[in-house]
Amino acid sequence: MRGVETRIQEIRHRIFREVARMAYHTEWQVDKRIEELPYKIIPGEVGNFRNDIFLERAIVGERLRLAMGLPNRSAAEHAPLSDNIEAADRPETYYTPPLINIIKFACNGCAEKRVIVTEGCQGCLAHPCEEVCPKDAIKLDRYNGRSRIDQEKCIKCGRCATACSYNAIIVQERPCAAACGMNAIHSDENGKADIDYEKCVSCGQCLVNCPFGAIADKSQIFQTIRAIQSGDRVYAAVAPAFVGQFGPKVTPGKLRAAMKQLGFHDVVEVAIGADLCATQEAEDFLQEVPEKLPFMATSCCPAWSMMAKKLYPDHANCISMALTPMTLTARYIKKNDPDAKVVFIGPCAAKKLEAMRRTVRSEVDFVLTFEEMTGIFDAKHVDLETVAEDPNGVDNVSADGRNFAVAGGVAQSVVDVIKSKYPDREVKVANAESLQDCRKLLAAAVAGKYNGYLLEGMACPGGCIAGAGTMQPIAKSKVAVNLYAKQANHVNCNETEQVSELDKLIY
Repeated sequence: MRGVETRIQEIRHRIFREVARMAYHTEWQVDKRIEELPYKIIPGEVGNFRNDIFLERAIVGERLRLAMGLPNRSAAEHAPLSDNIEAADRPETYYTPPLINIIKFACNGCAEKRVIVTEGCQGCLAHPCEEVCPKDAIKLDRYNGRSRIDQEKCIKCGRCATACSYNAIIVQERPCAAACGMNAIHSDENGKADIDYEKCVSCGQCLVNCPFGAIADKSQIFQTIRAIQSGDRVYAAVAPAFVGQFGPKVTPGKLRAAMKQLGFHDVVEVAIGADLCATQEAEDFLQEVPEKLPFMATSCCPAWSMMAKKLYPDHANCISMALTPMTLTARYIKKNDPDAKVVFIGPCAAKKLEAMRRTVRSEVDFVLTFEEMTGIFDAKHVDLETVAEDPNGVDNVSADGRNFAVAGGVAQSVVDVIKSKYPDREVKVANAESLQDCRKLLAAAVAGKYNGYLLEGMACPGGCIAGAGTMQPIAKSKVAVNLYAKQANHVNCNETEQVSELDKLIY
């Protein structure tokens, strides 16, 4: 749950901070330091989070490796924690699949799905649970006065739970699997969660929903800091969903000043790329739909577009070919500074997947989440709330571009561009948030229900503001982004001066 500082968040923050400190302290021997860190992060002789302190440290060790951008170790090989640690310090080191990883010995081995009768059962006379069961799997036990489920017969349909007047029957699902809209998580031979990477689109929703902290993604904290230290001109391309993520008092000017304090050459708002993306998608929609394509789906959410192409490869051409805001912003930066390195800083785990693509890799050098960025600020003791404002930012963006961060905002931005040029043109829109609903939307579109429509898909419920790298409650983020959008200098995406550069950026 975003906005609640659980023990899992506490551990994640410690790990990100310590990885950043390792990068900053160039005099430290990284291979030696990483072996020491589990004892620093989990001190003492008694476990703080689990009964076994050695297990806690082993889990922290795997998390440290992933936060360094390294793969998990094989439990059978007994490799040292520092195994191949030198790879983290190579300039060419990039995200390598798999991005999302399950730490097996941290996994609780939850049941995939089960129906349970709780103590709330009153043994009522009506016993509707028994009446509605299609497999005669539930019976009232006269000895203890409660219903009992024969798990061998039960098909986990949940009808009994729905029929119970006392809500005394519950349907339990493995949280990570329930959050996965691609049905990519199943049990391995030991009952532990396992990811089918042929299905996975790296949205990260399993990561934020696992209550045991057994799922983690890779990070480029170490590599980003070392790039800054090397003297490269490193630009921070910050997604507009940042509002409120670093604290309620952290303004755009304070964030910009804090970034420069860390050594970033400059800070650019990704709403610039959103404005360009909406303009390009509007042009594509006008040219393609419905004459050439039955419908067009937005391209900015990489998990949504990847899902669409995996499930419906025959309709892959219906996914907009427009470059995403992240890529367009990176191109905009490098057009003005060819020697620049670009770090996308945003809410999304799937953006790391997008940056791994061969066509994007030359544009975006690093991807960090807001949560990972917090670890860097913490490592350098930067207090964002007290830092002096830096007013010298690129504010020539639109309200629609900033609202890309909220579900429904992308489609509305494209519609507004079309309406500004063709006021009488009707644009029919359908949108979905969460991969489960996105799949339903696509299935209906492929079946012909949405011919002529613009479809917007967001993998995370609520949009980008609910990405796996966010820390603020989703409802609060929505309000914050909407207020921030109203402060923009323009309303529509095609009103900004950067739009005149679009043709030079979509080569």
